[in-house]
Amino acid sequence: MQNSQSHLAYLALEHLIVTLALKPGSLVTEKQLIELAGHGRTPVREAIQKLAWQGLIHVRPRVGLQIAEIRAEDHRHVMQVRRELEPIAASLVATNANQEQREQLLECARLMTDCAVTGDLPGFFAADKTFDEILEEACPNGFITAALGPVQTHSRRLWYSTAPPDGMDRAIALHVGVIRAIHQGNAEDAGKAMTTLIDYLSGT
Repeated sequence: MQNSQSHLAYLALEHLIVTLALKPGSLVTEKQLIELAGHGRTPVREAIQKLAWQGLIHVRPRVGLQIAEIRAEDHRHVMQVRRELEPIAASLVATNANQEQREQLLECARLMTDCAVTGDLPGFFAADKTFDEILEEACPNGFITAALGPVQTHSRRLWYSTAPPDGMDRAIALHVGVIRAIHQGNAEDAGKAMTTLIDYLSGT
């Protein structure tokens, strides 16, 4: 996974947006984001560009930067994309991931399970972001991962804003099911497990 300064700045700001520390609709300055990210101007500017591309930050001429609002239709639109593409991605990763990536996924499962024990929702979301990035790196179809990246982040923010406190345990158990199937190299089971996870997150 990437460890560049711009990517680390992106992860810091993305986490603040997902966990609503940066409130939907709020106006922020580049200087504020530099201080929050803990990185220099150039990495933060590159991070802002990526977040803008993902639709999480809007660049308003003569106004500044605005954290994207959460709209009523966002959840339905986001899950529509995830339901179609993410099971395919999981199946491909089960077949194509290297051993290091499979071990990294097991570590994600361990971190998520620890979060279930401690009730650490922000920690779970950080582990889930790592999970998504490993899948992106291991999936051989870049068109799928390019489409999934933004909606996965939007989905985390939507879930964080509405999830009941007792919903994390089930979500973590389903994530672990996906990871186990991928780790075992079972493409069919990985796709099915991902479908079950997406159905749960969709509320169906």
